[in-house]
Amino acid sequence: MADTHEVATLAGGCFWCLEAVYQDVQGVSKVVSGYMGGHVDNPTYRAVCTGNTGHAEVVQVTFDPSQVAYEDLLGIFFGIHDPTTLNRQGGDVGTQYRSAVFYHSDEQKEAAERMVTEAQQAWDNSIVTEVTPAVTFYEAEDYHQNYFLNNPGQPYCMAVVAPKVTKFRKYYSDKLRIAS
Repeated sequence: MADTHEVATLAGGCFWCLEAVYQDVQGVSKVVSGYMGGHVDNPTYRAVCTGNTGHAEVVQVTFDPSQVAYEDLLGIFFGIHDPTTLNRQGGDVGTQYRSAVFYHSDEQKEAAERMVTEAQQAWDNSIVTEVTPAVTFYEAEDYHQNYFLNNPGQPYCMAVVAPKVTKFRKYYSDKLRIAS
């Protein structure tokens, strides 16, 4: 049987926030936090945080397009972060927190460009989300994986991640794998 899964790679601030949301999406089978878009092989979190490697914090989302469309994943993406702030999401500042869609095919590129245009209608400021080809993905250290699930009481999770998850669950209840 052929594998029908696809991969989406997205950067929208801290990867813990994106990971926590996409883990709830029906049709998503795997979410891995990592780094993409830089010029250093095998970057570490500490190196990426300096802003000198060029990498963004990303999530790589494996999904079944028969259950959730790539466009739906992008709709969620534009709904859970501010795509108009350059190299910043809230208090997280630096190029590693930039907004980007790393596409894996021409179809994903076209969908991402179309979604940027559509999403722009909801924002007064210009969207700065990069739409760029996917390059080498580097998986983040083990302690970053499933971070919110494993650390819900951690202060950053309580102040930043939990509100995003709550917002997602409220506005995207039709996309949830869990009962809301």
